[in-house]
Amino acid sequence: MDSTIEIKKGASAPPSGSSQLKVASILIISLFFLWALTGNLIPVLIPHLRKACQLNDFQSAFIDAAYWISYFFFALPAAWVMRKWSYKTGIVTGLLIAAAGAVLFFPAAELRSFGLFLFALFLVAAGMTFLETAANPYITMMGTPETATQRLNFAQAFNGLGAFVAAFFLSKVILSGKEFTHEQLNSMSPDTLNNYLLSEARSVQVPYLAIAGVLVLTAILFMVVHFPKIQEEHSDGLNINLRVFRHVHFRWGVIAQFAYVGAQVCISSFFIRYAGFSGHMPEKEATTYLGLLLLCFMLGRYAGTLLMRKIAPRQLLVFYSIACVLLLCYCVMIGGRAGVYFLLGVEFFMSIMFPTIFSLAIKDLGNETKSGSAFLVMSIVGGALIPLGLGAVTFYSNVQLGYTVPLICFALVGYYAWRHALPVKA
Repeated sequence: MDSTIEIKKGASAPPSGSSQLKVASILIISLFFLWALTGNLIPVLIPHLRKACQLNDFQSAFIDAAYWISYFFFALPAAWVMRKWSYKTGIVTGLLIAAAGAVLFFPAAELRSFGLFLFALFLVAAGMTFLETAANPYITMMGTPETATQRLNFAQAFNGLGAFVAAFFLSKVILSGKEFTHEQLNSMSPDTLNNYLLSEARSVQVPYLAIAGVLVLTAILFMVVHFPKIQEEHSDGLNINLRVFRHVHFRWGVIAQFAYVGAQVCISSFFIRYAGFSGHMPEKEATTYLGLLLLCFMLGRYAGTLLMRKIAPRQLLVFYSIACVLLLCYCVMIGGRAGVYFLLGVEFFMSIMFPTIFSLAIKDLGNETKSGSAFLVMSIVGGALIPLGLGAVTFYSNVQLGYTVPLICFALVGYYAWRHALPVKA
């Protein structure tokens, strides 16, 4: 049952000394960590399942698609649950759905079924959709509108911490480092090959069962802890309809978020492949750099939060988008080990984009905030569709040229920030 404490949208939160508010804040921030933990295991699963299920580059891109397309299908149901009951109910529901998906990794590995792996990822992402639909707007409402972007960037910094833990630690548990050529695989006996592939598939079982346990424990904490309730002004209906797109800054915000999430997924998901092809790095070494990549993402979030005290979020978004485009130009045209290092810079500069686009897009939406939040979460489907483009380019050419795809996406984000990320009256 929710606490009687209510936080009205646009109003100050209860005093910072409130123990209930402190506990609620910690739990909400933990959600940012959790969805990063699951989402940022995708860059590890792509090369891993590529081996275990014997996939080509285009087929492996469907690992991204299965995860991120779930956001498109479950954003509106998540918003409906939260409107009918509460943010807390939506969060608990999401945690339990995600836990069920994580448990499914065990039978998927035993059967070495790529289809079941994809379904498990789809369920995990469905749960994460509930968390993101609730947590992002909740954070923006827990205080004054003027500091909403800073609060969201601070909370999203823990998203970066989850990403770092996934890449730097869990990746080394999942990836074996055993890399065989097609000729070596073909020379194995059927039993030896089957044992190798099954061993590779089973390495995901323990990490995902542990994740399922953490998700269930977090759900229990949300059930038993008193939780501040958001009371939105004029909250007389969910208003999930296309009318919210009459706001120009919101309409372009959805487009920019679609492009950004697609670019973000491309950068990290194909990083190990890029490091191997362009930087000639073995798998294990590439996972270390993947950890550094996501550490740069986390540091970028903290730095961006500090810079926003002096620089308007829209202006910072313009500058960061230009930096990403320039760095990717080098990665595509020259590459090599330096290209791998430049991708670390891309991760740093793109770190503020999701929360910044999100907060700018829902600005001044009033009682349409939940509806706008749902559509912005739906735009995460860019992470499912855009990497398929990179996968196709990689399949027909190479992964280095494939990074042209996120380059174009960042150019679009820069255009949004420069031209349309302004307070626009309906």
